[in-house]
Amino acid sequence: MNRLFGKIKKYQFMFEELVNRDFKEKYKRSILGMGWSVLSPLLTLLVMKVIFSTFFGKDIPHYTIYLFSGNIVLSYYRESTRNGMNSLVDNAGIFTKINVPKYMFVLSKNVSALVNFALTLAVYFVFCAFDGIRFNFRMLLLVYPIACLLLMNIGIGMVLSALYVFFRDIRYLYDVLLTLVNYMSAVFYTVDKFPAQYRRLFLLNPVYVYIKYFRVIVIEHKIPSLAYHGLCALYAMLFLALGMVIYKKYNHQFLYYL
Repeated sequence: MNRLFGKIKKYQFMFEELVNRDFKEKYKRSILGMGWSVLSPLLTLLVMKVIFSTFFGKDIPHYTIYLFSGNIVLSYYRESTRNGMNSLVDNAGIFTKINVPKYMFVLSKNVSALVNFALTLAVYFVFCAFDGIRFNFRMLLLVYPIACLLLMNIGIGMVLSALYVFFRDIRYLYDVLLTLVNYMSAVFYTVDKFPAQYRRLFLLNPVYVYIKYFRVIVIEHKIPSLAYHGLCALYAMLFLALGMVIYKKYNHQFLYYL
């Protein structure tokens, strides 16, 4: 870990420039600029509330926040991993000429996504206040699932970026997977209507695990169990370790496919 932070400090200027470039490219020729980071999930929330509130919202307390919780976590996951997948291919012109740690490109994409997520999270808390949700010390624990999600996104981004170098079709396959994750994350419906044995299957979806953490803390005003905290950490460490192993194994082969 000390070696990793040492590398980041050594290439701090390049890392900051990568993050700045990501923001400039994303909002290039956009009138609202970073405002879209907030407006986009809000528009998605509005559409989902109009469509699903009649069918699913009647039995779910604070349905707007219920939707918003799922929407912001899923959007953050989607943006972070999609951008991470493109990180090596998009920056091939840099690391094929200069010997720099390739994981820097994945990290920069994740920092950009995290900043966008933080902006949306601020609006999320404003909505909580308007919806009559009381703020308490438990909400500080939201730092935990966010940190786990960040580590998991970095790991998945590393895996996807490596696969994308060798197999460009992974982009289309991952879009299909994202659609599946979207419907299996209980963003607009509740799993309580499923039999108990099927509810546990949702825990195989790490995105749902983090979404549920948000809802338990914010809406139910409860603290998840110690085992649930362990599950969050397990997914984060598992995918991060997998990404690091793949990068270490195929680090020198990336150059031959770009």
